[in-house]
Amino acid sequence: MPDLHRQLIEGRADVPRVGSVIELESIPRYTVLDADGAAVAPVLPYIRGLILDDNRPLTAKSYAYDLLRWYRLLWFLGIPWERATEAEASALVGWLRVAPNPQRRRQNPNAPQPGSVNPRTGKPYLKAGYAPSTINHCLTVVSSFYAYHRHYGRGPLVNPVPESRAQRRALAHRAPDSAVPQFRRARLRQRVRRTDPRSIPDSMWDEFFGAMTCDRDRAAVLL
Repeated sequence: MPDLHRQLIEGRADVPRVGSVIELESIPRYTVLDADGAAVAPVLPYIRGLILDDNRPLTAKSYAYDLLRWYRLLWFLGIPWERATEAEASALVGWLRVAPNPQRRRQNPNAPQPGSVNPRTGKPYLKAGYAPSTINHCLTVVSSFYAYHRHYGRGPLVNPVPESRAQRRALAHRAPDSAVPQFRRARLRQRVRRTDPRSIPDSMWDEFFGAMTCDRDRAAVLL
């Protein structure tokens, strides 16, 4: 494994936050810019395809940010997008597992710290890093990006993001009303912890119900 890849995985290096996502006035609505402010050409047709497939603009925005993370990694490693391999996908996962998420930074010093617990609701705030579901979503977007270009004869012949053949076989001929079969996660996919359904403590429910001044609202909430 190259040294830069190893440094990212071990948390001894960080990827520069270069480039950006901008909103456009026409399709594809969003695109990725490099450090010089130029549009990243391979991203444009892919995001345009998302919009033409009737995905929401916010979906295109989310996918653009995932591709920006991927391109930042490739720029840092000095690897063209069409030559990316599983080694770069592994470096992406290793980097995201240890890197701080800029969206978790608090400007207010009195704001709750990432990973702390809300004293009223008893629920934890998001941790300082990237969640496993965020890493998996990024892998899904990168895999879809390369599958799109491979369909049109561009990019590498082998997708840099490994897939689960067991999952593909299990879901290939499954009846819609049948139980979802068990299968192993693909390589690099993170384990996502199952969480309890969203709820509020009884004390907050009593406070919320007591603040209502209309019987109609109370009946609607009880229903």
